[in-house]
Order: sequence, then structure tokens, then C-alpha cells
Amino acid sequence: MRIIAKSTLRKFWESSAQYFEAKAPIEAWHAEAKKAKWQAPQDIKKQFRTVSILKNSRAIFNIGGNKYRLVVAIDYYRQTIFIRFIGTHQQYNKINAEVI
Repeated sequence: MRIIAKSTLRKFWESSAQYFEAKAPIEAWHAEAKKAKWQAPQDIKKQFRTVSILKNSRAIFNIGGNKYRLVVAIDYYRQTIFIRFIGTHQQYNKINAEVI
């Protein structure tokens, strides 16, 4: 999968010293997702059992032992993942993951 854009993830862990601990689990997710060839939501579920699948080709990943949330939009045909949101659970609770 092509991921747009890793810089969004990097900006998150660099934005505050308290988020720097997220770097390793985010990079681990990025490496796994980059190698993936997902054709449907079921393929994601096979690889990441705790992922939540939403409407509009959205998926929510628990990162860092469920400390952070990552919301992505996926274009299965083009094999592309679009980073829509990365943040803490508290920050996640303030967004609408289906439209962000």
C-alpha cells in the first residue's frame, strides 16, 4: 500500500515530547501497512484484529497499546492509504472519524 503521508505521522510524534513515545509503534504500523495488499476490509481485519472498520472506506487503528488512534481512508483499487487523523483517545473523541 502507498501511504499518504508519513510526514503527517512524523509531525504528530515530533509535535510534543509526550508524543515521542508514539514514534516506534507508529513506524511499526507504517511498515506493516506499506507491505500490505489489502483488497477489502476483511484483509485488514486479518492483519490487525483490533481495527475498527467504518463507512466511507475508513479504518481506525489502535496504536501503542491502544494509547493512540489512527484514522485512515483507504482506496483499495489504487492501493493507497490516506492518513486522516492521528492523536490520543481524548483528541479522537472530539472528531467524527467518518468524515474527517
